[in-house]
Amino acid sequence: MTDTSSTSSASPRSGRKPTAFRLDDRNVRLTEDPAAVPDNDEALIAALEEETETPRLPATASSPKSAFGFGKWIAIGFGGLVSLAAGLAVDALIRDLFSKTEWLGWAGIGLATLAALGLAGFILRELLGLLRLGKIDHLRAALAKAAEEDDARAAGHHLKELMALYQDRPETARGRKQLTGHMREIIDGRDLVVLAERDLLRPLDLEAKRIVMNSAKRVSLVTAVSPRALIDLLAVLIENMRTIRRVAALYGGRPGTLGFLRLARQIATHLALTGGMAAGDSLASQVLGHGLAARLSARLGEGVINGLLTSRIGIAAIAVCRPAPFIDTKGPSVTEFMTELLNTGDRKTEEKTEDSNKK
Repeated sequence: MTDTSSTSSASPRSGRKPTAFRLDDRNVRLTEDPAAVPDNDEALIAALEEETETPRLPATASSPKSAFGFGKWIAIGFGGLVSLAAGLAVDALIRDLFSKTEWLGWAGIGLATLAALGLAGFILRELLGLLRLGKIDHLRAALAKAAEEDDARAAGHHLKELMALYQDRPETARGRKQLTGHMREIIDGRDLVVLAERDLLRPLDLEAKRIVMNSAKRVSLVTAVSPRALIDLLAVLIENMRTIRRVAALYGGRPGTLGFLRLARQIATHLALTGGMAAGDSLASQVLGHGLAARLSARLGEGVINGLLTSRIGIAAIAVCRPAPFIDTKGPSVTEFMTELLNTGDRKTEEKTEDSNKK
């Protein structure tokens, strides 16, 4: 809405001075014509034309069409050929064993059966691991949406699924009991998710931080004392894989081989989206700001840097493996791990200086 009296006062036809009017004044008149000129003793209020939004194209306009699955056909074909070749090789081996001695043939059949059962169990375990990871991803997205929309009904439904995920975990019994009591009350959806984060997931979050902190310390120590860069690389790789598995198991994921590869891909994506290894928290500037170069030797400084990078990977693992989003808090950050790692580096430097003085 706009008052056109100021516009008319600027017009040479009226010669009016600027005047203030109350909206309930009888001299105030509504009009739909923005070009209307008010009389000397009245003011006009005209409705502004609403800007028309440019119509948006549907999402399918920018979505690529699914191409014919030639790659899938190739994978299925080669997989089938490899399976047939393995089956024929086993069959030929068992026939040869029977041709030599009957008991060797039966032993071959027993071993082949054992291998088949093991393969079936492996496939079943991998499928269950992928299903658990998919369920955790679904819970995290659903709870984030429920908190964003403040939907108490959706939050309650998905929090029941969250409690079912931890029903066989004795350490979560107290949190599940408290959360069940909260769900009987009339609470907003966002508040329910916050209470679940505080009562049910906080002990798991503290344990996850401890796992990542210990892993970062081990990487820092190994890097500082190892004589070869290859040993550093292997130590960092093994420790990060171990940390990802432990964090995933803590939050209920328990991934298999394929599930671990999926987690690794998700963690790499998360690191890329949150700024990579050195961005986001300005890792290099933080380290320099703490005077690391002045207090630590080059080798110990390299160990602390590797420890901080390991902690970043652990933080990404927590964000990917956690079945609920961080609503009440922002989640762990590299800064939380930096102080302890730097203190550890200082202690190592002091010990090294004392040893040198003794010698």
